[in-house]
Amino acid sequence: MVEQNWAGNVTYRAQEIARPTSTAELQELVGSAERVRAVGSRHSFTELADTDGILVGLSGLPEEVTLDETARTVTVGAGQDYATVATAIEARGWALANLASLPHISVAGAAATGTHGSGDGLRSLAGAVAAIELVGSDGELRTVARGDEQFEGSVVALGALGIVTRLTLDVEPSYTMRQDVYTGLPWPVLEAEFDAITSSADSVSLFTRLDERGVLQVWRKSRSHESPADLHGAPRHPGPVHPLDGAPTEAVTDQSGEAGPWLDRLPHFRGGFTPSRGEELQSEYLVDRSVALDALAALRWLEPRIAPLLQTVEIRTVASDELWLSSSYRRATVGFHFTWHLDEPGVYAVLPAIEAALLPLGARPHWGKCFVAAAEDLAPSYPRWDDFRRLRATADPGGKFGNAFLDRVIGTAQAL
Repeated sequence: MVEQNWAGNVTYRAQEIARPTSTAELQELVGSAERVRAVGSRHSFTELADTDGILVGLSGLPEEVTLDETARTVTVGAGQDYATVATAIEARGWALANLASLPHISVAGAAATGTHGSGDGLRSLAGAVAAIELVGSDGELRTVARGDEQFEGSVVALGALGIVTRLTLDVEPSYTMRQDVYTGLPWPVLEAEFDAITSSADSVSLFTRLDERGVLQVWRKSRSHESPADLHGAPRHPGPVHPLDGAPTEAVTDQSGEAGPWLDRLPHFRGGFTPSRGEELQSEYLVDRSVALDALAALRWLEPRIAPLLQTVEIRTVASDELWLSSSYRRATVGFHFTWHLDEPGVYAVLPAIEAALLPLGARPHWGKCFVAAAEDLAPSYPRWDDFRRLRATADPGGKFGNAFLDRVIGTAQAL
């Protein structure tokens, strides 16, 4: 059976696919393997999860949703998706502070790649991680918790330090939100009011094709039950809308403006539906907020080259964190997320031009999405780069968790 990622653009080269059903079984497998990697919900658009050894699916590990109401945390199995976790904790009156646009993704994969939602005050999903349990290269189980010396290098780690089995996440009391969509925001208004627009709700996403029409849709998700009739002149849309032309609107979360549970508003898409169309590739580049409008201007200049390949660009904001390989490490961040047509040669042909424009601005690509930059291009944007490489060399001196993708974007485990 051919094993592929969700988009179908990556065929895994693993010699064997294993699906352990217990942590002990996983430990034995990892301890005896020469090369091994974990795969979650397969929403990476690159060879990040691949290996020439054993590919380990985490879906067979025991599911767990263990709430500690005193500590305000929940411990979950690494292979579980956010939709499952969110439903379980909502039933007991608890919530996560943030969710990505897709609740279908696995908790471990999202944390390992620095995946995020949107919001000036909301950190990436990895920012909610209080502890991780993982199997190291020797097959031994260990836990790294917030406050430990290696913690901030071990959360967004691209699977390079071991195979995560459980994560402990911060939770808070459940809350309600409303979601409203506004349409037709001109470029001059966005440029003049960028800070006011992105701070106007808990989570704000702007969708554009980068052309003269400006921002086509603004999705505002707010804990406040009030919302303006227009957003700096952009009218509220009666809804529902999808960010991709012609895609089914039943897949999107409630946009009626009525208050409802957080898990039915924070994601863009409902857990029970196929997100987007499935026929796509994705890229994302995240820059310091101070240069966001410069990055936007550069992308608009490239619009004629980008347009034939583009379905939409989503502009999002993310709060800073302290995680070494996070795209938001010690900086408030603005992300430019590209949803491409499923044209791999075409997309990879235009990515060098995008990176030539954005990397000099300090852009950090999303680790699980399409980009062409190599380690020497990326290192200057990560102040703790060498610290992570030393941590990796200590945790996995033989390169058991390495692969060709990590060799390109981080370097080999042995090289310092």
